[in-house]
Amino acid sequence: MVLAFLPDPPTAQEPGKAGRSHSPSNGFEAELASIGGISIGIMSATQGQYTTAQLLLDITQGARISSSAYEHLRAPAMSLVAMGAGARVSGWAAARRRAEDAPQLLRPGLLASTIPTGAAYAAIGASGDIDGVASADERGLIAGYSLGPASTLLSRIASLGRLSQLVVADLPGGPAGLEDLRALSESRTRDRLLIVLERPSAELVHQLLWVGIAGLAGGGGRELSSQTTNERGLIASVDIAPTILARLHLARPADMRGFPMRTDGALDSASLRGELSRLGVIGHRRLRALGFLLCALVLLLAVAAARPGIRARALRAGGLAVLWAPVAVLIPAALEPSAPVEYAIIVLACLALGALTDRLLPWPRAPLLPALVAVCVLVADSLAGTQLLERSLLGPDPALGARFYGIGNELKSGLAVLAFAAVASALYPSARGRRAATAMAAAGILLAAVEGSGRIGAGVGGVILVSAGAAVATTLLLARPAADLRPLGGRAALVILSPIAGLLALALLDLLTAHGSGHFTGSILHVRSAADVRDIIVRRYSAAFKELGNHAMPVATALALLISARAVAGRVHLLAPVGSDPAWAAALTGGLTAGAVGALSEDSGPVLFVVAVFTAACSPTSGGGPPHTLRRRHGAQPRALKRSCPPAR
Repeated sequence: MVLAFLPDPPTAQEPGKAGRSHSPSNGFEAELASIGGISIGIMSATQGQYTTAQLLLDITQGARISSSAYEHLRAPAMSLVAMGAGARVSGWAAARRRAEDAPQLLRPGLLASTIPTGAAYAAIGASGDIDGVASADERGLIAGYSLGPASTLLSRIASLGRLSQLVVADLPGGPAGLEDLRALSESRTRDRLLIVLERPSAELVHQLLWVGIAGLAGGGGRELSSQTTNERGLIASVDIAPTILARLHLARPADMRGFPMRTDGALDSASLRGELSRLGVIGHRRLRALGFLLCALVLLLAVAAARPGIRARALRAGGLAVLWAPVAVLIPAALEPSAPVEYAIIVLACLALGALTDRLLPWPRAPLLPALVAVCVLVADSLAGTQLLERSLLGPDPALGARFYGIGNELKSGLAVLAFAAVASALYPSARGRRAATAMAAAGILLAAVEGSGRIGAGVGGVILVSAGAAVATTLLLARPAADLRPLGGRAALVILSPIAGLLALALLDLLTAHGSGHFTGSILHVRSAADVRDIIVRRYSAAFKELGNHAMPVATALALLISARAVAGRVHLLAPVGSDPAWAAALTGGLTAGAVGALSEDSGPVLFVVAVFTAACSPTSGGGPPHTLRRRHGAQPRALKRSCPPAR
């Protein structure tokens, strides 16, 4: 069993974004593909920016957390010191203490400690390299240690392999390294794995890496995947240790969070290179795309202000344009254009779809269309495996290393607001009662299933926030109780118990659709004690608090709170365009509830609340008097609409 590190030429960076790099089409993957029997994938090295030392520690422990969750961002300095036939890692005690203080159970060196023979390290030169840390056990000891010239590397790897079941090796750069890799592949027996990793290009990077493996079931010339990512062509660094242990027929320790890698479909080199390049720019383009969309909306409203006759239509079309964003971002995700073209596509698609929707559907039915299309398209994308959401600017951004598939935090609360608004649109004009409450509850159940299913949304927090928001909206649509206050207690219990019921339903759904391997049950199975629960809570809220201080988030959060407070205080004026319709009142209240609950249950914290408020603010209730409306039952218009619409001539 050989785990080899192969140097690669320096990677390119997205212009204007230092430290966030991605490998261009520089030949590394092509060279791996030219070696027979090797399957290839893209590896998420760790969460956030990382050093080479942190990557190696994550490999040895088969688990990882965000670099920001550690007390110290950088792993301590480590070096190898020869000791008899093996070596020890200087600085290992500090690395262990840093891991023990982290808000998750981490055990550096767990991989080598699980292998009866330990692991060995073969290096080039007189002192070796830090890559030998990957072969250290929990005491920081390396079973075998061999230094020498590049010309003797292969023979030294073979000698160490007769003593240790795992050999970590540094291959030379350039053609010599590729020749050594080819020789290792040709001499490999059927029962042994050969894993080759691209070495990171810098000491503090945010970089996806190439990985190649020979010896997996299915043969070579295929793409890699794992249960960790559930994405074809993508694996995580924590999957390396479980893959090695599985081939050695050793049980995976409970403290390892990764899963064995597998092959998944024939290798498509061009597609993999495109995916690597695309994932490297998502984070950089997100805020800029939003900024361009907002600027376009401001310009639209400024033009409309000069022409009062089209002001209401411009307000509605602009709000609907934002509601179409989850669909519009999928277009450049499929085309993978340059940054300026992507911004233009998103802005023009949103504005065009918003204006077209306002023309086609009578007000305020318009949110029905973007809501139905968004949910259907996202479900189809997940089930078909086209991975458009993953490549989009509103996707989970696998380059961050925290989430690889499903519906990310940027969409969870926004979809909840959109779904509730769609129900209000369909019910308008509405009245409190069982019919309206049942429709809102059904929409909540459906969206919770979409956001929570391991095959689609894979979001535990999504189930919680959708269940809470739908419960609040549903109770508001039930007929008002009489003077007897007992029904109020039942409604309060419904709101409180709905998230719990949603989680129980998610567990069942996970077992049925993902065979117990989904995000929810996987997390639950890893929880073994109250300390694990505490670590999860501390880790999530630490990340949420850190998010609160990122970039413009403090201003955005304060603005969202201010808008929410004014909306609650002025709810009569806010709902005047829909005649204080109960379904619309329930939808907006449920949407804000979903955002608030999401902020308290997800590690992205305030992001979910800001998204919910922003989406709710774009609802057609802010559009003023429409040129064409739906009439209430028996032909009576709401009073607010009578004032805003001229009488028919």
